[in-house]
Amino acid sequence: MTSRPPWLGRRRLAPGSDPAIEPGSIENPIPRRAARVLVIDDAGRVLMFRGFDPADPGRRYWFTAGGGLDPGESPAEGAVRELWEETGLRLTAAEIGPPVWQDVTDFPYDGRWYRQEQEFFAVRVGPEARVHTAGFDAEELRSIDGYRWWSVDELAAADEPIYPPDLPDLLRRVYAMAGSAAPDAAPRPGHGERGE
Repeated sequence: MTSRPPWLGRRRLAPGSDPAIEPGSIENPIPRRAARVLVIDDAGRVLMFRGFDPADPGRRYWFTAGGGLDPGESPAEGAVRELWEETGLRLTAAEIGPPVWQDVTDFPYDGRWYRQEQEFFAVRVGPEARVHTAGFDAEELRSIDGYRWWSVDELAAADEPIYPPDLPDLLRRVYAMAGSAAPDAAPRPGHGERGE
């Protein structure tokens, strides 16, 4: 069994309110709320984006669609907005449905640490669904370099880090709740590029 890298979703007690501890440090991460979306295709694969921390561009990792909530935005509203911006898929909050999981994780990004409370939603898309990343904002353009569809088995055997790290188990639970299997199928040809 391998040890967990220090940047992999550490959970700690809430930091003290000592003003001497700089916000954004590992001891005092910046609080953030997010909505993440498990976009699952007709073959049971999940859409993942490949990105990197601009402060450490040599280390690539994979993560689900989604991102930080805007002020006053509910998690479902944030999931709808992020899904549209990052994939071009337009759904309503009712179509997104309730969250299937929630998590708290600490992570570094661009020289600062964040503590993110995140809710995960799951949506199924048909074979006609196409990913369009033309809605990426400046930060996404700066830190995401591709996407692809992954089966549960591929995620479990991935060479690069996957976030959340327990995503294969989460997907199995989602499939079980929906009463559907997670079929393994051959990967779709090629990796997506920005602007498709």
